[in-house]
Amino acid sequence: MREMLNPKIKDLAEKLVKLLTAKSVKCATAESCTGGAIGAAITHVSGASAVYLGGVISYDNSVKINTLKVSENVILTNGAVSKECALQMAEGVKKLLNADIAISVTGIAGPAGGTPEKPVGTVFFGVATNLRAMVFPAFFSGTRDDVRLQSVEFALNALLHEVAEEGAV
Repeated sequence: MREMLNPKIKDLAEKLVKLLTAKSVKCATAESCTGGAIGAAITHVSGASAVYLGGVISYDNSVKINTLKVSENVILTNGAVSKECALQMAEGVKKLLNADIAISVTGIAGPAGGTPEKPVGTVFFGVATNLRAMVFPAFFSGTRDDVRLQSVEFALNALLHEVAEEGAV
């Protein structure tokens, strides 16, 4: 996989696994537009099995609703690519896998699927910990692969920041 060959992503994943291990924190992922690339980057690191519980690739809305317990109303009202959906995805996978921290990603990688309100490159990340939940919107440019790789990098950085913050997990 291309994301595992990217030195920046590889370095971020190694730092994340090291920090999760040092803090005894268990992590999970819920991915849509990245199709499992965040989990793949983490599991590329030796020792990840001690801190990475797993992930759900919820590419189809039925998986978001039935497995991650995203409200059907959220998807109908706000769309699958929304801060509300990202937040519920993160909370859902955290609960499903009994993780200390979870991250979700939902977005429009392109080249099709964008709208004037949500153009290609629009991505939302949800982070849920034992103490709080938050959403980060992001806008990336480039090809489909570029948007996906930037999303993986953003997600790993978000996890690193949240785990490193004292008292956040």
